[in-house]
Amino acid sequence: MTGKHTLTIIKPHAVINNNTGAILHMINEAGFNIIAMKMTRLTPSQTSEFYRDHKEREFYRPLVEMMSSGPVVVALLEKDDAVNGLRALVGNTDPEKAGSGTIRNLFGVSMRENAIHASDCEENALREYRFFFSEMERF
Repeated sequence: MTGKHTLTIIKPHAVINNNTGAILHMINEAGFNIIAMKMTRLTPSQTSEFYRDHKEREFYRPLVEMMSSGPVVVALLEKDDAVNGLRALVGNTDPEKAGSGTIRNLFGVSMRENAIHASDCEENALREYRFFFSEMERF
């Protein structure tokens, strides 16, 4: 599933603020197919494992707390050049620097509460969607 797949997570504040539908609509309008999707609530332990590559960074602990603070919507997406396409759609990590009309520009609150997670490379996309979806769920 390389090259054509990526993972996204609609973050707790965006779910709580009822932005899930609008965000998913934008993703569909950008030509992505949703292969698998679920709403879940991550435990701090699950969140720590998911973001383990950031363990030594200063933002790690607050990120774990925020991502485990409420429900999230996780989706496996399909499109040619999926990782780059989704990253362009979501915009800069900082909503104030995100391009006009991007998901983070429209729904982000802060650097941490920026509405959505998008895999940053194909290798991480593979690891991330395997974290959330079994092989049976991916097809």
